[in-house]
This record gives sequence, structure tokens and C-alpha cells, in this order.
Amino acid sequence: MIENTIMKKNREGKKANVFGLTYPSLNLVELAAHAGFDAINCDGEHGLFSPESLDDICRVANGYGMSVTARVPDKSPYWINLYLDRGIQGIVGPHVESKKEAQEFADACLFPTFGKRSWGGGRGTEFNDDQKISEYGGKLEFAKWTNKNMLVIAQIESVPGWDNLEEILSVEGLTGITGGPNDLAASMGIPGEPDNPKRQQLTSEIESKARKNNKIVQDDIMRTLSIQELMIDGGRKFISEGQK
Repeated sequence: MIENTIMKKNREGKKANVFGLTYPSLNLVELAAHAGFDAINCDGEHGLFSPESLDDICRVANGYGMSVTARVPDKSPYWINLYLDRGIQGIVGPHVESKKEAQEFADACLFPTFGKRSWGGGRGTEFNDDQKISEYGGKLEFAKWTNKNMLVIAQIESVPGWDNLEEILSVEGLTGITGGPNDLAASMGIPGEPDNPKRQQLTSEIESKARKNNKIVQDDIMRTLSIQELMIDGGRKFISEGQK
């Protein structure tokens, strides 16, 4: 495993630059490294990733010195464990709406004694290689190191999530929060209006409350460029310039 490169960048007083994928492409991971990105993010909720593809993405990204984070398809321990065993070093849990959900989410991401993450035999635990793990000082020290290098981000994207935010933020194992403007707008009764001032104001209040409770707001620690943005915005700019 490598040191979490997003956290490393933050300790330097800088935001990490993250390249976002919604489908597996090792070529794009390699090109992201050439471009100078700090990390890769895989959207497993709305994207399409098999365990095998995540394994390959982590292998190539780590080889280029980039950590990999992901939004899981579902915040259940099953999905989280499947992703973490591949070598993922940050999990976004979608649709967190209560303290109980936030606690279960954090527990699934972190090894005991801070959580309840299951010990596996994949890249996330150095393939359970005792000789390699001994370099960390044994399994307990490896678990502590892994926990310190894990981002645990709850996605607050509904009115119930806002209503229970104080309790959610009280969960010790939670690193921070992120939002979901489209789903939040729908939950507020204004579907299709993510730019509505009411939605923007509520998001601002959610983020402010998180910071006051010493939790990270994801946009404060990283800038993410998705493959869609790169292709659509860059493509349209290219086409527009060619028509001048």
C-alpha cells in the first residue's frame, strides 16, 4: 500500500487534484499520471466497475504513485469491503441520513479497534503477506496505518440527512462529508433544480456545520475533473474554435 496521496497533498497545504472515472480505463489512469494528477476516483454508484477492474486500476494508479478513492454502489459493509480489499483508500458512502447509518458506514471502512472492517486477502491487506505486513510492525500496526490513510466521506443528499446532521457529524470515525445537489434538490421538493438558491443555501449550511464540527468538506481538500467534463467541455471548446 502507498501513503494516501490526497492526505499527503493536504498536509502540504494544497488541494489534491483528482481524476474521476465512471468506467474502467487503465489508459486513462496512466494518462492522468502523466498529466500530474494526485489521485483517481471511481464512481461505483453511477459508474460501471467490476472488482477485477478496480483491482487493475489500483495496481496501475499505485504504481504511478496515485491513491484511488471511490463512491460505492451501496454503503453496505459488503460493497465497502469488496472495494477496500482491492486497495481503495477513500470511500464516499451515498445517501447517509442518520447517525446509525453513518456509524455503520464508518465501522465498515475502518479496522478494529476503531471500526469493524473485515480482514481480507487482497491488495488492501498486502495480500495477507505476513512478511510484508511485518514491515509495518504487524497486523495491528498495519490496521492503524491503514485507518490513518483512509478517507471516510458521508454523502449528505437529502432533507433527512440535513435534519440529522448534528448526530451524523458526531460519529468519530467519519472524516467528513460531501453533497449531492441533484438528489438534495429532489428531496427538497424542487426536482431538476440543483442551481436553485434554496438548494445552494442548504448546502452552504450543511458544509458550514460540518466545518464547525471539525469534519472535512470534500471540496475543501480536493479538486476533481471527471472524464465527462474533460470530454464534453474540452470537446465543445475544440469544435467551437474550429468553427471560427
